Amino acid sequence: MFGYPTSFDTLFDEFARINRELDDAFGAWGAPASIRATARGSFPPVNIAASDDAVHVYAFAPGLDPSTLDISMQRNLLTMSGERAIERQGDADYYLRERFGGGFRRVMTLPEDVDPDRVEAAYRDGVLHVQVQRSEQGKPRQIRVQ
Repeated sequence: MFGYPTSFDTLFDEFARINRELDDAFGAWGAPASIRATARGSFPPVNIAASDDAVHVYAFAPGLDPSTLDISMQRNLLTMSGERAIERQGDADYYLRERFGGGFRRVMTLPEDVDPDRVEAAYRDGVLHVQVQRSEQGKPRQIRVQ
């Protein structure tokens, strides 16, 4: 069933496989998998990208009313909060409900060189895009050698 690993690489691969199977069977108990990961079930899930000019945060949050979103920036902390309403479908009783309703809040630490006064946000097709410009001091500049 398990076989015998022939090297340390395959031994660690085997440990990783067993760990995945245990997580699938018993759940990861909401603990983050790494220092950059979030707990299972965090809402909304995000992707964060950076360029020389800005930091882009993409929050995947379908079914939100954009007027319920509250986005704030203090230094390099971006806070997103809001409310997701789930409408009850007739008089049916749910026996499985994987999509939660109610309030949510996510706080993310962005790089130190962002400018909290230059933030733009747009919500389209279920994706919230927050763009935070980098400060002029944080942008790389070309030094001319004479």
